[in-house]
Amino acid sequence: MSNARESREQQLDRNLIELLNELRVTGTGIQVLLAFLLIVPFNTGYKHTDGFEHVVYFVALLSIATAAVLLIAPSVHHRVLFRHGERPFIVAIANSLAIAGMALLAIGLVAILVLLSDVVIGPLAAGVVGVAAAITVPGLWFAIPIARRTDEDSRDHGQT
Repeated sequence: MSNARESREQQLDRNLIELLNELRVTGTGIQVLLAFLLIVPFNTGYKHTDGFEHVVYFVALLSIATAAVLLIAPSVHHRVLFRHGERPFIVAIANSLAIAGMALLAIGLVAILVLLSDVVIGPLAAGVVGVAAAITVPGLWFAIPIARRTDEDSRDHGQT
């Protein structure tokens, strides 16, 4: 919701700053996860993993790597389009890229938890942890704010 005294340009500036700050926070986490995933195949224990674990690892790797690309893209767009009057485009596309990146980050995080649970404890733990993570992560990251937004939209339409 925008401030009534805030101009469109001020709102775009604020939105862009907020978005870039949010992406800065996720960037550190993505870097750590991606670094972990990149060294796994070079670990001697990786030779002892099975086909299931290789598939889960590859899903995690591709999800986290793609999330990194999507979450870094808004900063690159901002830099390339700096002073070209494209702030509305940058804010709109960055929002979509950030949401898609977070969705892939959630998939990658669940896959990492499944992989580690399977390697450390076994298939039953991988199943339990996988289901729990697949419910918890998207629930906290997406379901709660979407439900809140839906409630807000319902209240706004009820008042008109």
